[in-house]
Amino acid sequence: MHHKLCFIGFGNVARSLARLLERKRDLLKSTYDITYSVTGIATGRHGFAVNPDGIDVGQALEKVESRNSIAPLSTFQVADSLAVIQHSQASVMFENSPVNYESGQPAIDHVRAALNADMHAITANKGTVVHAYQELTALAKSKNKKFRFESTVLGGSPVFSTFREAMPLAELISFKGIINATTNLILSRMEDGESFDDAVKYCQSIGIAETDPSGDVDGWDAAIKVSALATVLMDASRPLKPQDVERKGIREITPAMVKQAKAEKKRWKLVASAERVGSQIKGRVSPKLVDASSPLYGMMGSSSGLTFSTDVLPNYSVIVSEREGMKGGPEETAYGLFADFVSAVRG
Repeated sequence: MHHKLCFIGFGNVARSLARLLERKRDLLKSTYDITYSVTGIATGRHGFAVNPDGIDVGQALEKVESRNSIAPLSTFQVADSLAVIQHSQASVMFENSPVNYESGQPAIDHVRAALNADMHAITANKGTVVHAYQELTALAKSKNKKFRFESTVLGGSPVFSTFREAMPLAELISFKGIINATTNLILSRMEDGESFDDAVKYCQSIGIAETDPSGDVDGWDAAIKVSALATVLMDASRPLKPQDVERKGIREITPAMVKQAKAEKKRWKLVASAERVGSQIKGRVSPKLVDASSPLYGMMGSSSGLTFSTDVLPNYSVIVSEREGMKGGPEETAYGLFADFVSAVRG
């Protein structure tokens, strides 16, 4: 079956997804009889393009990466992302605009518009889950479409889908782990002797830290992931918002502190956790010293992972280890979007 795809946001992750889709094009066809074309692209800085007959994705990638406008690829004159959704005639929308920690907008409006236009909505944007999970899930169900968000936590590793499909009725009591790969890589490089600023610059150079790294280093990214996990997987009387998560980042971790910890055979890690306390969920993000007895001790570089405690499985862990050539960045997150796409269109 042929699917028309719409990209809202065309940054590192979305461009990695475009390349992954092309690399898997033949396998999609031979294995699942899935074919696709891209009919809409909205970028933050390089314009918009809509062509229901298909956009040349190679040209779009080239234009964006050379900092040119993609508008010449369009057969429609469109002025904003919502217009791209409206005119793309797509059946699947990928939402990858920048995260708004406080409100989730405009990503929520993008997902809402896509679902109302009878598209599956797939996103790596945590704001949609944290601020509108119940609304968007209900809307998707009413439209007989899918709202999927696997890439919001641990990149392409299955967390939400595992609980949804492989762990029916398991009650999540608590979780703990490293869910921000950028800060883990910064702390690892500081252990190897780099300064904080140089470690941040390296993360920016490989595409896993933004130009403004405050979302990572101040703990906001980890806090919103805690909120997303708790919102979806833990049944609380009141949803846990990012602002409700006790949060402290890594800016105060100095090279001297890292050196002292290393001498004591310990490591600094930005640890994220949540636990059920009565009818409430308590979330926390803060730097912690861990020793070799902790499973977090061996998570170096851009590795990340979580351990879940449920009423039926006391310690279920998902660990994403850094692999050579893959730094926990756009490619892995793109795979989560790709997997959600395959799952959604196959029903």
